[in-house]
Amino acid sequence: MEADRRIGDLVQQLVYNLQNNSSSSLHSNSNPNPNPKDVKYATRILSSRMTPLSVSNEASMANSIKSHMVKQGKLSDALSFADLYSRFASKTGPGSVKNKGAVLYLLKVISEDRNTNPRFRNNRRFTEEVLPSFDSEVSRKDGSRRLKNGGILVISRDHDDTREMAYKEFAELVNGENDVSEEVLVRDVLHVCKGIDGKFVKFDESVDGFVLSDSVKAPKATQVTIRKLCELGWLHRKVKRYISENMDVGMVCKAFCEAMEEELLEYYKLLTVLESQSLNPISLVYGNANSGGYLSLRRLSVWFVEPMVKMRRMAVLVDSCKDLKGGALAGGIHLHAQHGDPLLHGFMKRLLQRASNPLFEMVRSWVLEGELQDLHSEFFVSGQSITAESLWREGYHLNHLMLPSFISQPLADRILRTGKSINFLRVCCEDRSWADAAMEATVAIGTGSRRGGLGYGETDALECLVTEAARRVDKRLLDVVFNRYKLKEHCLAIKRYILLGQGDFVQYLMEIVGPELMEPASFISSLQLSGLLERAVLSSSAQYDDQDILARLRVKMMPYKTGDRGWDVFSLDYITRAPLNTIFTESVMAKYLRIFNFLWKLRRVEHSVLGAWKTMKPNLIASYISSKLPKEVKFQLVLTSRKCQVLWDEMNHFLTNLQYYVMFEVLEVSWSNFCNEMDASKDLDDLLAAHDKYLTSIIEKSLLGQSSEALYKTLLMLFDVILRFCSEVDRLFVGIHEIRTRTTKSKIIEAKQSKTKALAIEPWLNEGRKVITQRAGDFLRTMGQDLDGISKEYSSILKDFISQLPMQQHIDFKFLMFRLDFTDFYSSAA
Repeated sequence: MEADRRIGDLVQQLVYNLQNNSSSSLHSNSNPNPNPKDVKYATRILSSRMTPLSVSNEASMANSIKSHMVKQGKLSDALSFADLYSRFASKTGPGSVKNKGAVLYLLKVISEDRNTNPRFRNNRRFTEEVLPSFDSEVSRKDGSRRLKNGGILVISRDHDDTREMAYKEFAELVNGENDVSEEVLVRDVLHVCKGIDGKFVKFDESVDGFVLSDSVKAPKATQVTIRKLCELGWLHRKVKRYISENMDVGMVCKAFCEAMEEELLEYYKLLTVLESQSLNPISLVYGNANSGGYLSLRRLSVWFVEPMVKMRRMAVLVDSCKDLKGGALAGGIHLHAQHGDPLLHGFMKRLLQRASNPLFEMVRSWVLEGELQDLHSEFFVSGQSITAESLWREGYHLNHLMLPSFISQPLADRILRTGKSINFLRVCCEDRSWADAAMEATVAIGTGSRRGGLGYGETDALECLVTEAARRVDKRLLDVVFNRYKLKEHCLAIKRYILLGQGDFVQYLMEIVGPELMEPASFISSLQLSGLLERAVLSSSAQYDDQDILARLRVKMMPYKTGDRGWDVFSLDYITRAPLNTIFTESVMAKYLRIFNFLWKLRRVEHSVLGAWKTMKPNLIASYISSKLPKEVKFQLVLTSRKCQVLWDEMNHFLTNLQYYVMFEVLEVSWSNFCNEMDASKDLDDLLAAHDKYLTSIIEKSLLGQSSEALYKTLLMLFDVILRFCSEVDRLFVGIHEIRTRTTKSKIIEAKQSKTKALAIEPWLNEGRKVITQRAGDFLRTMGQDLDGISKEYSSILKDFISQLPMQQHIDFKFLMFRLDFTDFYSSAA
């Protein structure tokens, strides 16, 4: 009975403490009188047989509670619990708690329920649903809850000084192990994070980091914590050193440094706030202002989480981009911005927007004004001082090392071409209308009100601006080139005169300069040939051409070597000036000269063959074959002239088809394609590409390409054989004319002398006719043999030429082969 009465008194005391939230001891000598119903319900709860669902030993339950506190970041609570548990577990003997594991389980469940149930937060302790066997019904207004079995759970608050006492005990424990208080170490760490050595934490060059002085006694955990926190100061030191050393390296680098300085400014503000908080102690538990300092090393590590992430990122950027500048620097930063963390992504975007502003300003100035303001070579467009003729091709180029990765190669090419077009209009064409076109581009995309309207992340706006500016500037450039400088008319003039497309002019020129060009090259006068060129122009329909075009046509003598004739060194040239010399450069005109030399040789051979026909025409031959020649001479002459006729037909067939192929399949088709591509050109690059394609097509089809080098040499051998044949024809009929003349003179002399000295003169006359006949026969036989040799050589070279045609890569050579050997005569003979 005494024991039951003692238990009843203890229950009454417990209920009284829970209801009134008193701080008196449970074993107080007072005799409180709580509500009898509350005591009854408490007795029923305490006398219940509730047990945990799973049985755990005491140590594992204690470790579980500590782990739960650590995961929630309550390190101080975990330390306090560990101390309390060690004292709780050490108590043994009479009066001690026997089932300690169950008590720990009860405390854990109560703690978890306090955290999960919002109605019992703010340090309120309750016992509802402590064990799974309790089922509750409806809550009451006073915070208590009635159970299904009739009991009531009573809710009370913690004692006011329980936590405060635990914190004080922990602080005393820590301070007892340190020579320096934690408040002083916190202030030292804050100084270090600003790059300033603290009183006890200083930078050590040997380890390249901030360390706690060896003279200071501190636990290992404190030293590790300080070392981790001081990493922020080491990172700050690295970033500040980069900023101080690279502020004047370039515009992009300067903007990057300024962006990092802005981030550091926010970082300094945080440190200032933390410093002020470290000097102003506030309550660690609610309701008491004298419980110690607010900042501890552990709390400081929480505050430094976000600054540490940003500072590490800036340090990584500093290391990876320390040797970069300009567009390369912006591209390097962009690679680090591809991150899934929203915090880092936003941070890197801010840095990139500031760092890339100078780069986008360079783009804007280049595509709208043609200005290349790049003192530190940071822009991906590079320029150099060059002549106006080479401005477009060599004046500007892309520096791929400075091309940032967020600008694509096609977009960079358009940016380059747009600025080049503006400079070409301004320098070479002396045109200022490009400014209006650029202004129209800015108005069209709505960026005229703000300077450029460009920035990192606005790729669509950049592409729109560049596209509009390029379209309008390129259109203006083509209008100037075609209309003011008459590009198409000059291309046609080159085709007519340099490529020998003006037939009557070429015929007159060849007839006029032919006799002069038969002389050795050293005897040729350029001034005299220029006069003959003018005569050829005035003698043909070329005289009606534009005088500006005719004034550009000149005679040009190529370098010669010993033995060369005028035919080998004569050529025509066409003079061009800016801006046309951008298209007709020296290398381009050299290609035209090469084509002219080939066409000139072809026309010379054709002219020689036609001249041979004039010598061989039937009415002239019939006049030679007359009764005045001896019969044996007449027979030999017929055989020789027939050989000439057959060989001439073969050569004329070859030249006619070759001439047709070159003039129509090569020149006219290429010109037609070139005209179509000129009309479809959208910019100067398209126009240059079309012209280069035009020239390349002519060179390749005319056997002048590198792949046709052997075939071209064979063709030149054919030309030489044909020219030798023409010379032999001339020599043949000159000899026949001489024989006829001598025979005629001999008969006249014989008729005159027969009247007076017939007997004395007749032997001499007979001897003279025999000598003439013999010499004529020998001459004709020799000519026949020479013609046979030429015919044999010509057939052999022609077969070689035709056999090489199928091996050529260009398809048009197949058409040439078909025209030359459409009956497969040469193929079957081979």
